[in-house]
Amino acid sequence: MAPPSPQKASGSDRPCPSISDACVKGLLASRGRLPYVGAMDHRSGPLDDTARGRLTKDGIRIYEASDFTGMDAAGALAARILDDIAPLVYPGQTTGAIDAAIEAMVEEAGATSATIGYKGYQHASCISVNHVVCHGIPGEKKLKDGDILNVDVTVIVDGWYGDTSRMYVAGDIGRKAERLVQVTHDALMKGIEAVKPGRTFGDIGHAIQAYVEAHRMSVVRDFCGHGLGRVFHAPPNVLHYGRPGTGPVLEEGMFFTIEPMVNLGRPETKVLADEWTAVTRDKSLSAQFEHSVGVTAEGAHIFTLSPAGKFHPTWG
Repeated sequence: MAPPSPQKASGSDRPCPSISDACVKGLLASRGRLPYVGAMDHRSGPLDDTARGRLTKDGIRIYEASDFTGMDAAGALAARILDDIAPLVYPGQTTGAIDAAIEAMVEEAGATSATIGYKGYQHASCISVNHVVCHGIPGEKKLKDGDILNVDVTVIVDGWYGDTSRMYVAGDIGRKAERLVQVTHDALMKGIEAVKPGRTFGDIGHAIQAYVEAHRMSVVRDFCGHGLGRVFHAPPNVLHYGRPGTGPVLEEGMFFTIEPMVNLGRPETKVLADEWTAVTRDKSLSAQFEHSVGVTAEGAHIFTLSPAGKFHPTWG
């Protein structure tokens, strides 16, 4: 999932809400410049997470080594659900039917959807088709041959949040769309490769931005990754663009998402009247991949790896 970015390099002066006021899937009703006031549980309001680990000077929680187990379980379930829905993506299928299947899988696993009931949202996923950048609402519109779509799922397992998204193709993919999906996937992996203790969040953003722009595509500035763990949204804001050596320093025990959105055209987006759905302003195609990761001494530990090796839509 991608909360609004706290700042935009595109030059727009439209303010972005704080993470705590941002809906899990992009509810942008709040427009004030508000400070971060604490992560919110999707049902019970402010969640007390102060007993776990310590906070850095930037307000980023450092989790303990034992906490990786809980995140692994939540991430594995979210990833398995995205594996299992792959056969449901085909021309003529509705995004609402895909979402219903996801909801059933979450319930069957004895887990909780992090999005159903959160600030009025009533779906177990966000499904973003073609020029929808993120936070697409599932519905009755049928997929067409050649459509590309991102499916974003977050589950709660024993209090831990597993958040991941990936791209799918309905039918046969066009060449431009195929390039976009590939570059977006590889940009995420470039960002993950930049994760090491002592490096900065600016290093992650720079790795993604440099790769994307080298392929003459653009990185969306309006939405970002985020910290998570026992809460859905928490510091830091993980920007997918930036300068090396800037931003908070990475430390072992940090948990966060990296989830670049990449456009074939310009990076600007707009949010539709439903206050959820974000689309490209120039109607160009957009793609996104997302992993939840934890920082270890060796680098990034990915919580949301595909059990079946199906994270990329052209697995065979």
